[in-house]
Amino acid sequence: MERNKKGKIIRTLKTVVVYVATQRTVVIIALFVQLLILGFLFVGLSKYSTRAVLIFQLLAAITAVYILNTHSKAEMKLGWLVPMVAFPIFMVAIYFYLSNQHSARMVRKLYADKCAATKKYLSQDEETILALKECDEQTYRYACYMKDYAGYPVHQGSQVTYFRSGEEKFEVLKNELEKAKHYIFIEMFIVDQGMLWDELLAILKRKASEGVDVRFIYDGLASQSLLPFNYHKRLCQWGIQTRVFQPFVALLSSIQNNRDHRKIVVIDGCTGFTGGDNFADEYINRIERFGYWKDTAVMIKGEAVWNLTMMFLQMWEVVDRNGTSGGYESYQPSAHRLEKYSSDGFVLAYSDSPLDDEDVGELTYLNILGTAVNYCYISTPYLILSEEMLGALKFAAKRGVDVRIIVPGIPDKWYVKLLGEYFFDELMASGVRIYEYDGFNHAKMFVSDDEKAVVGTINLDYRSLYLHFENACFLYRVTAIKDIKADFLDMFENHCRELTPERFAERPFYRKLGAALLKIIEPML
Repeated sequence: MERNKKGKIIRTLKTVVVYVATQRTVVIIALFVQLLILGFLFVGLSKYSTRAVLIFQLLAAITAVYILNTHSKAEMKLGWLVPMVAFPIFMVAIYFYLSNQHSARMVRKLYADKCAATKKYLSQDEETILALKECDEQTYRYACYMKDYAGYPVHQGSQVTYFRSGEEKFEVLKNELEKAKHYIFIEMFIVDQGMLWDELLAILKRKASEGVDVRFIYDGLASQSLLPFNYHKRLCQWGIQTRVFQPFVALLSSIQNNRDHRKIVVIDGCTGFTGGDNFADEYINRIERFGYWKDTAVMIKGEAVWNLTMMFLQMWEVVDRNGTSGGYESYQPSAHRLEKYSSDGFVLAYSDSPLDDEDVGELTYLNILGTAVNYCYISTPYLILSEEMLGALKFAAKRGVDVRIIVPGIPDKWYVKLLGEYFFDELMASGVRIYEYDGFNHAKMFVSDDEKAVVGTINLDYRSLYLHFENACFLYRVTAIKDIKADFLDMFENHCRELTPERFAERPFYRKLGAALLKIIEPML
C-alpha cells in the first residue's frame, strides 16, 4: 500500500514537471508574453503611427487569404483564422514559422522516400484482388484505392482473432512472444513501467539473449513522463534495439505535433497484433484510473501480417537514419513458415500518415458508413467530428441505417468529452444513437452489416485522423467479425446506457456553453 502511494506521488510529480516543459506550456507562455508586448505595441502605435497598424492588418488579411486557399480542412483553417482576428501579428508570425520548418520538411521527405523505396515489396496479388472483385465490387474498388494511394495490398491466406479486452490480448501476446525464433518488432505509443511491462520486458530480454532480433520503437512524447531519462539506452544494453520516435525537444516545432500513435507487434513475420491498447497496467485493468478500461485488439496470422511488418520497417528506417535499406525478403511470412494458413475472408492492414495528402483513416470510415445498408456500430474514446464525418453519420442514419456510437462514460480528458457533447444533439436528431460506456471506453472500431469491420488505433478526432501516424486493420467477410458484433451487442445491453434527447437536454447550461467555446479550438484538441 505504502509503495503504491509513493509510486503515485512520484508519477504525479513527474507528470507536473514534464507538463510544465511541454510544447503546449511553452506556447501558452510565449503567447502570454506576446500579448503583453503586443498590448504595449498597439497602444504606442495607435498613438504615433496609424500607418503601421494598417500594415499589420493588411499582412494579416493577406495571410488569411493564403490560408483559405490551402488544401487543408475547413476546420483547420478556422483554427488559424479565428485567433488571427484577435492577435494578427503573433498568429501571422507563428503560422509562417510552423509552416516553413526544415525539420518538418526533412521528416516528410524521409518518410516519403522510404515508402517509395519499399513500394515494390507491397505488391498486390492478382488472384486475391480478382477474388475480392467477384465478392463485392465496392469493396474491390476500396482495396484498389488503398493499394494505389495508401500503398497497402489486401490479403487472403490469413486468420484473425478478436480480443474484447486488454487482458485477453495480453495473455495471448505473452505466449506468442515466447514462441519467437527469428525476430520481434514492436511499435508502441505509450510504455509505462508496471506489472505488464515488467512481464513483457523479461520475455524480450530473454529472447534477445537467445539471438532473436528484437526491435522496439516508442513515441518520444507520450512516454516521456512515464520512463526514466534515456531509457532507450538501457533497453539497448539489454540487447533490445530501441529507437524513440521524435524525442521531445522544448522548442516550438510543428513536427512535434505529429506523434506515432501506432500499436504494432510482429513476431517472425507470421503473427501480428494491433489495436487500441498500449503497454501500461491500466490497459489490462491491473490498476484503475477511469473505472473499467475497455480496449480491443486483433491478432493476425498469415499473409496479411506482411503489411504490419513493412509498416514497422519503414518507420524503423525513418527513426534509425543510419539503418541500411534492403533485405526485406528475409522478413516475409514465407521465410519462416512453409505451410500457408487457410483463407478466412480478406484482410487489409494499413497505416495512415499525417505527412501525405491521403486521409486514409477517415476515408476508410467514410467508406464503411457510405456503403452500410443495415447497421454500423462505432466505438471511439474521443468524438470530435469534421463536417464530412458528421454529415456521413447523419446521412447514414437518415437513410435507414442503424448507426450507434459508444463513447466513454468516464472520460480521461474532461474537455474532450465536453466538446463531444456539442455533436450529440445534431446526431440524435438525425437518428444516430449515442451510448455511454460504464467506465472508460478506449476501443477504436467499426463494424457493419456482418461483413466489414475495422479495429485499430484511429480515434474519431482531429489528432488521429489528420495529425498522428496511425494504423488499423480492415476486415471483409472474416469470421472474427461476428465476435466483434457480439461484443458490441453485449456492450449495448450490459455495459452502456443510451442517451436520449430529453435527458441530454437537461444537462447544465455551463456544459452547453463550454462545448460551444471549445468548438472554436476543436482542431487543436
